[in-house]
Amino acid sequence: MINRTKGDTEGAGLRIGIVRSRWNAEITEALLDGALRALAACSVREEDIVVMEVPGALEIPLAAQELATHGFDAIIAVGCVMKGDTAHFDHVGRIANDGIAQVARDYELPVTCSILTTYDLDQARARSGLDEANVGSQAALTAIETANLLRFLRSK
Repeated sequence: MINRTKGDTEGAGLRIGIVRSRWNAEITEALLDGALRALAACSVREEDIVVMEVPGALEIPLAAQELATHGFDAIIAVGCVMKGDTAHFDHVGRIANDGIAQVARDYELPVTCSILTTYDLDQARARSGLDEANVGSQAALTAIETANLLRFLRSK
């Protein structure tokens, strides 16, 4: 018989770090709100959540790396990069995502990404609203589930 397992979304006892970019603040604040709503719904206590704010998406990986050294069970990256008139959008999104993935690998820790890369404000607003489509909320649920899965696997 094949053993199958997955994490659950019970967050009691988990310590969660969040790194939020202040660039495109309307969107990143909505993503942060979505993440915090999801964490609360999963019983993560407020005192077990730390939110660090950084200027932009490029600073997120370094802040996430610092959180990774302080015993968090998972980290959520929150940011928004919108397309402008230059290729800057492509580079910032790629560098930020590559850095987040590297932190996850280096620290063997769930680092979930809710950095939106959108072509315009309407797309960003659609992904940061009050419903299930809020990418911050989705990243929080993924962080909890993955942290619980890793705990389970590491206990065997």
